[in-house]
Amino acid sequence: MMPSELEKMRAGDWYTCLDPELEMMRVAALDAVYAHNQLAPSDRRSLSTPLARLFGSHGRNCLVEAPFHCSYGFNTHLGDDVFLNVGCVILDSAPVHIGSGALCGPGVQIYCATHHTNISKRRAGVENARSVHIGQSVWLGGNVIVLPGVSIGDGAIVGAGSVVTRDIAAGAKVAGNPARPL
Repeated sequence: MMPSELEKMRAGDWYTCLDPELEMMRVAALDAVYAHNQLAPSDRRSLSTPLARLFGSHGRNCLVEAPFHCSYGFNTHLGDDVFLNVGCVILDSAPVHIGSGALCGPGVQIYCATHHTNISKRRAGVENARSVHIGQSVWLGGNVIVLPGVSIGDGAIVGAGSVVTRDIAAGAKVAGNPARPL
């Protein structure tokens, strides 16, 4: 029996994102994100119920400001005391792990999916996804973009507006496009 598109996605293989099962999962995530984003600010001072139910796992004292967006939610994993500021986007076609004490500035974007380079396959929705790991006590400045497959070590700082294209060592301070050591 052929693996489903979800099974291929989870295995890191090429899959078709236009699959009806995956679309249902994205719609469920959109509904949860919409519910979160419509809450009064006083009802979001801890991780909102819609996101707590959607995320794969989460620790204590997490705060996700609105607006927020994610693709699936079940692939997002937060440690304790994680803060995602306004406008964060997590395209979690693969697991995204954000360690305890991590801070994400406004507009941070974390991408897991890579689209096929062949035009006809790309038009058919063929993509694959690679996980992203953000360590404990990491600080991602505003509008940082983290690309698929990247790991950022504990305590690292990424300057505002940077594009992280490769792994960053623990404790490193980087900035720029592509992000480089300061």
